[in-house]
Amino acid sequence: MVAEGFGLKGPRGWVFRGVGVDAAPGSLVTIEGPSGSGRTCLLLALTGRMRPTEGHAEVAGLPLPRQMAAVRRISALGHVPGVDDLDPAFTVAEHLHERALLQRRFDASPLALVRRMLRPRAERIAASRARIEAALRAAGLDLDALPKGERTSVRDLERLEALRLSIALALIGEPRLLAVDDADLKLSDAARGEAWALLRSIADSGTTVLAVCGEAPRDGATITIRTTEEGAADALAETGRA
Repeated sequence: MVAEGFGLKGPRGWVFRGVGVDAAPGSLVTIEGPSGSGRTCLLLALTGRMRPTEGHAEVAGLPLPRQMAAVRRISALGHVPGVDDLDPAFTVAEHLHERALLQRRFDASPLALVRRMLRPRAERIAASRARIEAALRAAGLDLDALPKGERTSVRDLERLEALRLSIALALIGEPRLLAVDDADLKLSDAARGEAWALLRSIADSGTTVLAVCGEAPRDGATITIRTTEEGAADALAETGRA
């Protein structure tokens, strides 16, 4: 993921601007700043879900904004409030089944979809289950440890468990870029440490991770972009490079 002079201007002024980053595959990139400083908009722009107005960026060699659709296909949102919220009434199993079904139905090319449908039903189910189990392992979500196992409703999950579920759902699609908003929101110190350890493990596996947070870890292992509020509506982004 590379960006230079990256910015977005809205009706009330700059949401963010002057962002630069150079992150190799498997990097953990954090967007640090206070709420309202353009953090989420920057995350959405770098994942091809919001159109920038200046500068240059590339994800896996795909230029933004020219190939936003292609960037969306190789990236996934792990947790972005207001964009991909979990349904509190759904169980964990229902969320996983729905995501696997959508992944199988819409994220394949027409030819791949036809080939997949021609496979025996039992084989398709087994492949889908294997993908879910791999995503759960990567996200560190143990279904047996939940109050009602996979039948636990989202409303009954702890904050860290809900974060792990959101990440697992995103990983079902085997993205090259995983984006997580509010990665450290409402977490205790211990849970925050677990969340960062999780995101680092995903990055170490080769998936680039982009995480919005109030305070990035100070361990020298992350690339940090800092956003600060300037004036009533503007937010400027400063570059931090590892």
